[in-house]
Amino acid sequence: MITALAAAPAAPGFLSPTGVEIVFALVGIVTLGAAVVTVTTRQLVHAALWLIVALGGLAVEYLLLTAEFIAWVQVLIYVGSVVVLLLFGLMLTRAPIGRSPDADSENRWPALAVAVASAGTLVWVVVDAFRTTWIELDGPARGSTEVTGAFLFRNWVLPFEALSVLLLAALVGAIVLSRKGGRADATPTREDKR
Repeated sequence: MITALAAAPAAPGFLSPTGVEIVFALVGIVTLGAAVVTVTTRQLVHAALWLIVALGGLAVEYLLLTAEFIAWVQVLIYVGSVVVLLLFGLMLTRAPIGRSPDADSENRWPALAVAVASAGTLVWVVVDAFRTTWIELDGPARGSTEVTGAFLFRNWVLPFEALSVLLLAALVGAIVLSRKGGRADATPTREDKR
C-alpha cells in the first residue's frame, strides 16, 4: 500500500501554475497593455491597430478557456468586422493619419477616475453574481461550439441579426459622410453653364 501511494503522481498544488495558466497570464498582460495603449495614443490609426491586438488577445484567452466558438466569433466579428469598419471610417472621413491634437481633451484624470470606478463596479458585480456558481464538468463543455451555437441561435437570433444590420448601417453612414456632395452638387446648374 505504501509503495502504491509513493508511485502515484502528486497532484499539483493550489498555487502551482500549469503551462496553460502561465500562457493565460502572459497573454492577459499583453492584452491589458494593448488596451492601455489603445486609449492613450494620440494617433487614431495606431489606436485602431492596438485595438486589433487587444481584441486578438481576448480571442486567445477564450481559446485557452476552451471556448473556441466564442474565440472565433471574437475574431470574425470584432477583429474582422468592427475594427475594419473603424479603419474604413477613418479613411473615408479623411481623419488625420499622424498625431492629432484633437484626440487629446486634457481630461485624463477625470477619465482615469471614471475608468477605475467602472472597473471596480464591474469586478464587484461579477464576483457577487458568480460567488456561489459551480460549473459541472460532466457533459459537453459550456464554451463548446455545439452548446454555444445551439444556445445562440435558439435564444439570441434577433439581437444577432440586429447587430449585423447595425454594422451595415454604420458602413453605409461612413460612405455617405465621405462623399463631398450628393448628385445635385455634381451636376452643374444653369448659372454654372453660362
